[in-house]
Amino acid sequence: MHTSYDGIVHPLWKQSLAEAMATDSARDLASFISRERAQFNVFPPHDQVFAALSFASPRDTAVVILGQDPYHERGQAHGLSFSVQPKIAIPPSLRNIFIEREKDIGLKPPTLGTLTPWAQQGVLMLNTTLTVREGEAGSHTKKGWEEITDHIIRTVNDNSERCVFLLWGAHAQAKKKLITHGHHAILEAPHPSPLSAYRGFFGSAPFSRTNALLQQAGRTPIDWSL
Repeated sequence: MHTSYDGIVHPLWKQSLAEAMATDSARDLASFISRERAQFNVFPPHDQVFAALSFASPRDTAVVILGQDPYHERGQAHGLSFSVQPKIAIPPSLRNIFIEREKDIGLKPPTLGTLTPWAQQGVLMLNTTLTVREGEAGSHTKKGWEEITDHIIRTVNDNSERCVFLLWGAHAQAKKKLITHGHHAILEAPHPSPLSAYRGFFGSAPFSRTNALLQQAGRTPIDWSL
Protein backbone atom coordinates (compact mmCIF):
# COMPACT_ATOMS: atom_id res chain seq x y z
CA MET A 1 0.00 0.00 0.00
CA HIS A 2 2.74 2.45 0.87
CA THR A 3 4.53 1.98 -2.46
CA SER A 4 1.40 2.96 -4.37
CA TYR A 5 0.87 5.89 -2.00
CA ASP A 6 4.41 7.21 -2.44
CA GLY A 7 4.50 6.84 -6.18
CA ILE A 8 1.23 8.32 -7.36
CA VAL A 9 -0.19 11.06 -5.13
CA HIS A 10 0.32 14.78 -5.64
CA PRO A 11 3.26 15.98 -3.51
CA LEU A 12 1.02 18.17 -1.35
CA TRP A 13 -1.31 15.23 -0.71
CA LYS A 14 1.69 13.11 0.21
CA GLN A 15 2.76 15.76 2.69
CA SER A 16 -0.75 16.04 4.12
CA LEU A 17 -1.18 12.29 4.52
CA ALA A 18 2.23 11.52 6.03
CA GLU A 19 0.95 11.43 9.60
CA ALA A 20 -2.22 9.46 8.79
CA MET A 21 -0.21 6.86 6.88
CA ALA A 22 2.17 6.34 9.80
CA THR A 23 -0.44 5.25 12.36
CA ASP A 24 -0.90 1.76 13.74
CA SER A 25 -4.27 1.64 12.00
CA ALA A 26 -2.67 2.39 8.62
CA ARG A 27 -0.02 -0.25 9.18
CA ASP A 28 -2.67 -2.79 10.12
CA LEU A 29 -4.60 -1.83 6.99
CA ALA A 30 -1.50 -2.32 4.83
CA SER A 31 -1.00 -5.79 6.32
CA PHE A 32 -4.64 -6.67 5.77
CA ILE A 33 -4.55 -5.61 2.12
CA SER A 34 -1.31 -7.50 1.56
CA ARG A 35 -2.95 -10.68 2.90
CA GLU A 36 -6.05 -10.06 0.81
CA ARG A 37 -4.06 -9.60 -2.39
CA ALA A 38 -2.17 -12.82 -1.69
CA GLN A 39 -5.44 -14.79 -1.49
CA PHE A 40 -7.97 -12.93 -3.64
CA ASN A 41 -8.31 -10.47 -6.48
CA VAL A 42 -8.47 -7.01 -4.95
CA PHE A 43 -9.50 -3.87 -6.83
CA PRO A 44 -8.34 -1.41 -7.91
CA PRO A 45 -4.83 -2.57 -8.84
CA HIS A 46 -2.11 -1.75 -6.34
CA ASP A 47 -0.74 1.17 -8.33
CA GLN A 48 -4.16 2.83 -8.74
CA VAL A 49 -5.49 2.78 -5.17
CA PHE A 50 -4.63 6.46 -4.60
CA ALA A 51 -5.24 7.66 -8.16
CA ALA A 52 -7.87 10.17 -7.01
CA LEU A 53 -5.12 12.12 -5.23
CA SER A 54 -2.82 12.36 -8.24
CA PHE A 55 -4.54 15.10 -10.26
CA ALA A 56 -4.90 18.16 -8.03
CA SER A 57 -3.49 19.39 -4.75
CA PRO A 58 -5.72 19.72 -1.69
CA ARG A 59 -6.00 23.47 -2.17
CA ASP A 60 -6.95 23.12 -5.85
CA THR A 61 -9.78 20.70 -5.11
CA ALA A 62 -13.07 22.39 -6.03
CA VAL A 63 -15.51 19.48 -5.87
CA VAL A 64 -15.59 16.21 -3.96
CA ILE A 65 -17.78 13.39 -5.29
CA LEU A 66 -17.97 10.87 -2.46
CA GLY A 67 -19.12 7.29 -2.93
CA GLN A 68 -18.87 4.08 -0.94
CA ASP A 69 -16.26 1.60 -2.19
CA PRO A 70 -14.73 0.73 -5.57
CA TYR A 71 -16.44 -1.34 -8.22
CA HIS A 72 -15.87 -5.00 -7.37
CA GLU A 73 -15.88 -6.60 -10.82
CA ARG A 74 -12.71 -7.27 -12.80
CA GLY A 75 -11.27 -4.38 -14.79
CA GLN A 76 -13.67 -1.70 -13.61
CA ALA A 77 -12.10 0.23 -10.71
CA HIS A 78 -9.08 2.46 -11.30
CA GLY A 79 -9.06 4.69 -8.24
CA LEU A 80 -11.68 7.33 -9.12
CA SER A 81 -15.11 6.85 -7.58
CA PHE A 82 -17.79 5.89 -10.13
CA SER A 83 -15.28 5.98 -13.02
CA VAL A 84 -14.26 2.89 -15.00
CA GLN A 85 -11.33 2.03 -17.21
CA PRO A 86 -11.58 2.77 -20.95
CA LYS A 87 -13.26 0.03 -22.97
CA ILE A 88 -15.07 -1.30 -19.87
CA ALA A 89 -18.88 -1.43 -20.05
CA ILE A 90 -20.52 1.42 -18.17
CA PRO A 91 -21.89 0.10 -14.83
CA PRO A 92 -25.48 0.83 -13.79
CA SER A 93 -24.57 3.51 -11.21
CA LEU A 94 -22.49 5.43 -13.72
CA ARG A 95 -25.16 5.02 -16.37
CA ASN A 96 -27.60 6.67 -13.95
CA ILE A 97 -25.13 9.49 -13.34
CA PHE A 98 -25.02 10.11 -17.08
CA ILE A 99 -28.83 9.99 -17.29
CA GLU A 100 -29.07 12.64 -14.59
CA ARG A 101 -26.33 14.71 -16.26
CA GLU A 102 -28.34 14.74 -19.49
CA LYS A 103 -31.54 15.76 -17.68
CA ASP A 104 -29.68 18.39 -15.71
CA ILE A 105 -27.41 20.06 -18.26
CA GLY A 106 -28.24 18.42 -21.58
CA LEU A 107 -25.05 16.44 -22.23
CA LYS A 108 -25.64 13.18 -24.06
CA PRO A 109 -24.30 10.01 -22.36
CA PRO A 110 -20.77 9.18 -23.55
CA THR A 111 -19.68 5.84 -24.92
CA LEU A 112 -16.86 5.53 -22.36
CA GLY A 113 -17.13 5.75 -18.60
CA THR A 114 -13.73 7.21 -17.74
CA LEU A 115 -14.13 10.37 -15.66
CA THR A 116 -10.50 11.50 -15.72
CA PRO A 117 -11.36 14.85 -17.41
CA TRP A 118 -13.34 15.79 -14.31
CA ALA A 119 -10.43 14.88 -12.03
CA GLN A 120 -8.11 17.06 -14.09
CA GLN A 121 -10.28 20.07 -13.22
CA GLY A 122 -10.08 19.55 -9.47
CA VAL A 123 -12.95 17.12 -8.93
CA LEU A 124 -11.83 14.68 -6.25
CA MET A 125 -13.65 11.41 -6.89
CA LEU A 126 -13.25 9.63 -3.58
CA ASN A 127 -14.73 6.54 -1.97
CA THR A 128 -15.02 6.10 1.79
CA THR A 129 -13.14 2.79 1.34
CA LEU A 130 -10.42 2.58 -1.30
CA THR A 131 -10.15 -1.17 -1.97
CA VAL A 132 -12.51 -4.12 -2.30
CA ARG A 133 -12.33 -7.89 -2.81
CA GLU A 134 -13.56 -9.14 -6.16
CA GLY A 135 -17.29 -9.79 -6.16
CA GLU A 136 -17.80 -8.71 -2.53
CA ALA A 137 -19.06 -5.16 -2.13
CA GLY A 138 -18.17 -3.69 1.24
CA SER A 139 -15.58 -6.37 1.98
CA HIS A 140 -12.91 -3.85 3.02
CA THR A 141 -15.19 -1.61 5.03
CA LYS A 142 -14.09 -0.93 8.63
CA LYS A 143 -10.57 -2.22 8.02
CA GLY A 144 -8.86 1.15 8.46
CA TRP A 145 -9.61 3.05 5.27
CA GLU A 146 -12.16 5.23 7.04
CA GLU A 147 -9.49 7.01 9.10
CA ILE A 148 -7.52 7.83 5.97
CA THR A 149 -10.47 9.05 3.94
CA ASP A 150 -11.68 11.08 6.94
CA HIS A 151 -8.28 12.79 6.92
CA ILE A 152 -8.62 13.52 3.19
CA ILE A 153 -12.03 15.11 3.71
CA ARG A 154 -10.81 17.15 6.69
CA THR A 155 -7.90 18.41 4.61
CA VAL A 156 -10.23 19.69 1.88
CA ASN A 157 -12.49 21.15 4.58
CA ASP A 158 -9.53 23.28 5.70
CA ASN A 159 -9.39 25.03 2.30
CA SER A 160 -10.08 28.74 2.43
CA GLU A 161 -11.97 28.63 -0.89
CA ARG A 162 -15.34 26.98 -1.36
CA CYS A 163 -15.49 23.29 -2.17
CA VAL A 164 -18.74 21.60 -3.16
CA PHE A 165 -19.18 18.19 -1.55
CA LEU A 166 -21.51 15.77 -3.35
CA LEU A 167 -22.47 13.09 -0.83
CA TRP A 168 -24.16 10.23 -2.65
CA GLY A 169 -25.59 7.51 -0.43
CA ALA A 170 -25.61 6.80 3.30
CA HIS A 171 -21.89 5.97 3.60
CA ALA A 172 -20.96 9.27 2.02
CA GLN A 173 -23.51 11.25 4.01
CA ALA A 174 -22.06 9.88 7.25
CA LYS A 175 -19.00 12.04 6.48
CA LYS A 176 -21.05 15.23 6.56
CA LYS A 177 -19.94 15.91 10.13
CA LEU A 178 -16.36 16.37 8.90
CA ILE A 179 -17.33 19.36 6.72
CA THR A 180 -17.42 22.11 9.31
CA HIS A 181 -16.55 25.37 7.55
CA GLY A 182 -19.55 27.38 6.45
CA HIS A 183 -18.11 28.61 3.15
CA HIS A 184 -18.26 25.08 1.74
CA ALA A 185 -21.42 23.65 0.17
CA ILE A 186 -22.93 20.19 0.66
CA LEU A 187 -25.29 18.53 -1.81
CA GLU A 188 -26.77 15.25 -0.57
CA ALA A 189 -28.59 12.67 -2.64
CA PRO A 190 -29.26 8.94 -2.62
CA HIS A 191 -26.64 6.73 -4.24
CA PRO A 192 -27.04 6.56 -8.04
CA SER A 193 -27.31 2.75 -8.03
CA PRO A 194 -30.48 1.22 -9.51
CA LEU A 195 -31.58 0.37 -5.96
CA SER A 196 -31.83 4.00 -4.91
CA ALA A 197 -31.57 6.35 -7.90
CA TYR A 198 -35.36 6.76 -8.13
CA ARG A 199 -35.54 7.74 -4.46
CA GLY A 200 -34.07 11.16 -5.13
CA PHE A 201 -30.85 10.93 -7.08
CA PHE A 202 -32.78 11.51 -10.28
CA GLY A 203 -33.87 15.12 -10.21
CA SER A 204 -31.15 16.24 -7.77
CA ALA A 205 -29.45 18.34 -10.51
CA PRO A 206 -25.96 17.98 -9.00
CA PHE A 207 -24.07 19.30 -12.02
CA SER A 208 -25.87 22.60 -12.51
CA ARG A 209 -26.15 23.18 -8.76
CA THR A 210 -22.45 22.52 -8.23
CA ASN A 211 -21.45 25.00 -10.91
CA ALA A 212 -23.84 27.63 -9.58
CA LEU A 213 -22.31 27.25 -6.11
CA LEU A 214 -18.77 27.48 -7.47
CA GLN A 215 -19.56 30.59 -9.53
CA GLN A 216 -21.31 32.15 -6.55
CA ALA A 217 -18.00 31.89 -4.70
CA GLY A 218 -15.94 33.18 -7.63
CA ARG A 219 -14.57 29.78 -8.63
CA THR A 220 -14.37 28.37 -12.14
CA PRO A 221 -17.29 26.04 -12.98
CA ILE A 222 -16.57 22.46 -13.99
CA ASP A 223 -16.83 21.41 -17.62
CA TRP A 224 -18.85 18.21 -17.14
CA SER A 225 -18.44 17.04 -20.72
CA LEU A 226 -16.36 13.94 -21.44
